[in-house]
Amino acid sequence: MRLPPLPAEQWDENARAALAVLLPEHLLNPRGAGNALATLVRHPRLTKRFLPFSGYLMMRSTLPDRLRELAILRVARRRGCAYEWTEHVKLATEAGLSPDEIDAAGRGEAGGALEAAVLAAVDELERDSGICDRTWAALGEHLDERQLMDLVFTVGTYAMLAMAFNTFGVEPDKER
Repeated sequence: MRLPPLPAEQWDENARAALAVLLPEHLLNPRGAGNALATLVRHPRLTKRFLPFSGYLMMRSTLPDRLRELAILRVARRRGCAYEWTEHVKLATEAGLSPDEIDAAGRGEAGGALEAAVLAAVDELERDSGICDRTWAALGEHLDERQLMDLVFTVGTYAMLAMAFNTFGVEPDKER
């Protein structure tokens, strides 16, 4: 672990303020925040600016939860990010994905046309930094332009987070 979570004795008002955009007051501590946020808060100014955007993608995006989680799981598997995979398996389950669907998403496989197009889009964005016309058209049969934009930003943001988590050595949270 290169950057461990910020120890409790180092949590100051800047750290708490940076996380207050996402967490209720009772979770503004290392245990409540979890390893990822407790590590990111080592840089409160960056975290305070990043979390509203990240929070939008997780809680207010136009992308349906199921599709968001499929995309994030595929990014996590492609990037070998244990933290992201572990946390988003839980969220994918809450979004209605079965264990078989979760495993398949990690391999880039899906049953329906839309879900297959979402996973193809992740692979193309990761490989080419763009989505080919065929995949874009397949997505466009089911998603509006805002959902398409949210998909691209979700993939890009979680790819960036996977890089950060892997580089910093962020470990999956233990069950609380």
